[in-house]
Amino acid sequence: MRLDGKIAIVTGGGSGFGEGIAKRFALEGCKVMVADINDIGGQRVADEIVAGGGVARYQHADVSKDADWAALVKATVDAFGGLTTVINNAGITHRNQPLTEVSEETFDRMYGVNVKALFHSSKHCVPVFRKAGGGVFVNVASTAGVRPRPGLTWYNGSKGAAITTSRSMAVELAPDNIRVCVINPVAGDTPLLAEFMGQDTPEIRAKFMSVIPLGRFSTPRDIANTALWLASDEADFITGTCIEVDGGRCV
Repeated sequence: MRLDGKIAIVTGGGSGFGEGIAKRFALEGCKVMVADINDIGGQRVADEIVAGGGVARYQHADVSKDADWAALVKATVDAFGGLTTVINNAGITHRNQPLTEVSEETFDRMYGVNVKALFHSSKHCVPVFRKAGGGVFVNVASTAGVRPRPGLTWYNGSKGAAITTSRSMAVELAPDNIRVCVINPVAGDTPLLAEFMGQDTPEIRAKFMSVIPLGRFSTPRDIANTALWLASDEADFITGTCIEVDGGRCV
């Protein structure tokens, strides 16, 4: 198994890309702490992993809050005896609309989840990684951070910040054998898709899909397979890289 002996936190693990990552990791021998703000979804994913023969627990966590990260890391170490991998997948967006119409409350919440969560995860996970002699962060950003779409300006900015932050983390933490990598998915058929599009109609879906050369949206499987490789020992010389999982959108 490619992740045998690994212990991972997967934020936003109760649906979408996070669910796909959590389940794929468990199939490869990883012990998984599913973290989400949605208790029903998060517990369901953890239960399904266990029912399938994997090892998983669920922990409620708002990734924008320091106290929730402290509790999440403690729960993971207490349950599994350590921590090797953190998948910062949780993310939110604002509805596709003119930049002047996004509320300050929405802006603050989005930056709290998409950017500040990296600050909190570093504060609480880096000491654990250093004590263990190394670790891996895989941060899920977006093609929006490198190829912005109109109507999503503040979301684009948050993902650009996440990419730059991750690359700086990679350089600073390399002496500690802590790797930091980024996955940039193109739009996927997840709960966020309707917000990205503004309206979910066949015409708007076709418009969004028309800029993806391979002709489809991303799937949880696509993102999970990339995260699997980055988190595995197969990628032990890979850090600071951003992989577009986008069907050619960023070419």
